[in-house]
Amino acid sequence: MKLLFLFGDSSVGKMTVGQELTKITPFRLFHNHLSIEPVLEVFGGFHHAAVARIRDVFFEEFARTDNYGLIFTFMWAFNQQADWDYVAHVRAIFEAVGAEIYYVELDAPQDVRLARNATPNRLAHKPSKRDVEASNARLLRESQRYRCESLPGEITFPNYLRIRNAEISAADAAEMIRLHFGF
Repeated sequence: MKLLFLFGDSSVGKMTVGQELTKITPFRLFHNHLSIEPVLEVFGGFHHAAVARIRDVFFEEFARTDNYGLIFTFMWAFNQQADWDYVAHVRAIFEAVGAEIYYVELDAPQDVRLARNATPNRLAHKPSKRDVEASNARLLRESQRYRCESLPGEITFPNYLRIRNAEISAADAAEMIRLHFGF
């Protein structure tokens, strides 16, 4: 069993790279909006506890399977201790079953991310992003509040890869991940 944390700032391409990685490896994809969108729909807004519980059910049950591995995409705010704690929490669920843990960080400049914020694939899979103007405003606000790019040397975990994916396709980024870790 393998767990691949695929993280980066808003609209950097996490879900799309994850989708491409599932085409060339036996990994399954659990992008963060698979838990966020139903909560938004039912609760009429973001409800952190509900999202966290839904994710835990998926992680705990998936860890009990004989699947090859899971890709989990999310935004990691490095300036928030709660996010570091959450990564440790999810990692512990998988380590309890002997899973190997991998970390891939994607980064791209804000102008690229704003352009990607309105791509058809993103809007098809993330209904909450379909109001592009509001979504762009949220992206800009979050960029002011959260630091979602690691500093040099900040990620010290083994099995870590950082990809600057502004000028490469999602398929090329996925292939880089596959080759780097030998998936």
